[in-house]
Amino acid sequence: MKEVLLVGFGAVGTVFSYSLHLSRKVRLTAVARGNYRQIQSGGMNLKSERYGDIRNWKPDRVVSSVSDAADRQYSHVILATKCIPDVIKTPEILKPLLSPPYCDRFHQPTYVLLQNGLNIELDLYHAIKSLGQSEPRIVNTGVYVFANQVSPNVVTHGPFVQLFLGVYRPNDRTTTVNSSQEQTLLENLKSLFHNADVTIVPEIQRKKYAKNMINVAFAGFSCLTRFSVSAVYRPPPTDIPYQPYLEPATADRVEQYTQGWIRDILTELVKLGRALGFPDSEDGLPSSVIERYITTLATDYSTPSINHRPSALLDIENGYPIEVEVIWGELVYAFFPELP
Repeated sequence: MKEVLLVGFGAVGTVFSYSLHLSRKVRLTAVARGNYRQIQSGGMNLKSERYGDIRNWKPDRVVSSVSDAADRQYSHVILATKCIPDVIKTPEILKPLLSPPYCDRFHQPTYVLLQNGLNIELDLYHAIKSLGQSEPRIVNTGVYVFANQVSPNVVTHGPFVQLFLGVYRPNDRTTTVNSSQEQTLLENLKSLFHNADVTIVPEIQRKKYAKNMINVAFAGFSCLTRFSVSAVYRPPPTDIPYQPYLEPATADRVEQYTQGWIRDILTELVKLGRALGFPDSEDGLPSSVIERYITTLATDYSTPSINHRPSALLDIENGYPIEVEVIWGELVYAFFPELP
């Protein structure tokens, strides 16, 4: 039984926590920062097309802070918070695990980042490296999951849970074969998830970049227009009312301008990926990813029952910080590193 700590018990954290729970291989401690009281008293309610209607579920232990969780050795620490380094950097969130007395008593765990954005590992890598212990073990991920936290203890979730796992190698985008040690680390982590589509990859930065394309184009559309992506693809209602949807009177203009804009953004992002050295191949960044994303997202967001809203849009609506720097800013910084 592995001792695992999850930090950030929101939409993504809840879905993957429940997957870990189903494996029966994990004793899970969850840090519920903003919703601790609700989870502690009534548990989490997960309304999932994949896992069913789960009521009042709790991990093995729920705490309100990382400090409260820093009392035991963990094999893995999974970070499912937003990545907003302009507000708070990852080492600051995890400080109780990266400073005495924790780091004097326990070995550093494997850190798993369930977060959006590019170059999100660097601050954590340097913080662990500065401890002077073993080489940091950081696993980055590509996460594809339609989930929203609609209240402090209610998460809605669609039918799929897709996770790509890869070891972070600082300043290295060319190694495309996992070492035996890396492969073992990733396979052990994969085995902890149940009823989730988990894929081990040898070079995670390519998968992170491909996932970031969705955030840039589709979440970018939602942030600019204040509409969910359903407004671009979902047909008008017939029997049961819903909003938003694609109005027939303006459908031709939406197709020409809005859908055309999304396609142009994805095309430009592929060109940027080529400049970063990602090859046009299935294990790199295939050009076919543009049509794949457009087709998949059009299908998903045209479903009458879809209620998903990009997390960046929810952050804007709630007045929270959004992940501007790691999703959009890192693309700019990649080509203009002299910028502050």
